[in-house]
Amino acid sequence: MTTAKTNKPPVVILGGSSNALAVARSLGKHGVDIYLSVLERNCATFTRYAKKVFPIQDKKQVDAVWSDLLLRGSHPELHGSIIFPCNDDGLEFIARHRKELEAHYILDDSETDFVLAMLNKRKTMDMARAAGIPIPLYAAVERREDIAGIDRNIKFPLIVKPQHSHLFQKAFNGEKLFFVNNWEELEARLEQVLSHGLKVILSEMIPGPDTQLASYYTYIDKNGQLLFHFTKRVVRRFPKNNGQGSYHITEWVEEVAEIGKKFFLGVGLRGLGNVEFKKDLRDGQWKIIECNPRFTAAHEQLVRCGMDISLLIYNHLAGRPLPSLNGYKQNVTLWFPRRDYLAYKELKALNELSFWGWMKSIAKPQVLPHFRWSDPMPTLAPFWDSVKNRLSR
Repeated sequence: MTTAKTNKPPVVILGGSSNALAVARSLGKHGVDIYLSVLERNCATFTRYAKKVFPIQDKKQVDAVWSDLLLRGSHPELHGSIIFPCNDDGLEFIARHRKELEAHYILDDSETDFVLAMLNKRKTMDMARAAGIPIPLYAAVERREDIAGIDRNIKFPLIVKPQHSHLFQKAFNGEKLFFVNNWEELEARLEQVLSHGLKVILSEMIPGPDTQLASYYTYIDKNGQLLFHFTKRVVRRFPKNNGQGSYHITEWVEEVAEIGKKFFLGVGLRGLGNVEFKKDLRDGQWKIIECNPRFTAAHEQLVRCGMDISLLIYNHLAGRPLPSLNGYKQNVTLWFPRRDYLAYKELKALNELSFWGWMKSIAKPQVLPHFRWSDPMPTLAPFWDSVKNRLSR
């Protein structure tokens, strides 16, 4: 890049919400200037650690906003910053403009072709299979002619997964996938997605509780060195078996670390990687669910358990001494209170969790994704916005 690195370069965070907030806090408390460009009035915009926020009013315009912010010379004070993408739009923007960005900013060790492949769930599955990683049964549907080729003996329920999640969410108001229980539902959903010009995969639903989900994180530098290893598990999700995690717990799972490392080395990861697996109780294999080459929504949990990977990656890219991340606290839980209450209600209705069983599980010190006494506004401001919206209705 043309701009010389400083000893403590600023950071520009593109997109994200809970993860953007956690990264901003982690680095801000170490004296790093933080610039945020996220959706207007999401939780991250209210952190006291942001030196400046460049809000996005319409998520469909992120490319135009970020092009103006970073590529057109309108903010030369940002030159020399490290750029951290915290959602798929940010990953795609950096991948597609990498050469232009490298002239003025510090980017991570990721490679364009790999990032674009990881943003495509079909390619992720193909790469995992080539690397010898167990995968769920799946079929690609990219045009209407593909529907006729679907095996009529396929077993339901099925998951209709977008090949590009961020495009799918823009088309369907934040929906991440569809579950279908029969041919009529499947054909209706496929008609919907194809009418938007989207590509999907049909994936089998791996049976078993959400407690069989676990993730592995690492960072591989340009020389192929793995800078850290981390695993965690899911306790609950909402909705069950297809929603976002509502309760996570740190736990070193050796099998998941080994298969995660095998996957990332096999596919040639450079940069940050997170891969999620589910253990298939039918054959005992850990099968890949998804991969994200960025910080995830659980980032606050990593920071609080002693695995501050944002600081490690920042120091690596800035040429500063790396913090020691040789271990982390086990059984540290990340709790999304409202979402987990809904998870409890769903499980209670299914006679899978009692009220006292739920209370016992959460009756311990919790890491909350947004609230900190030292930085309360990311919790209080969105809450007040919600109250005002309800009163206005």
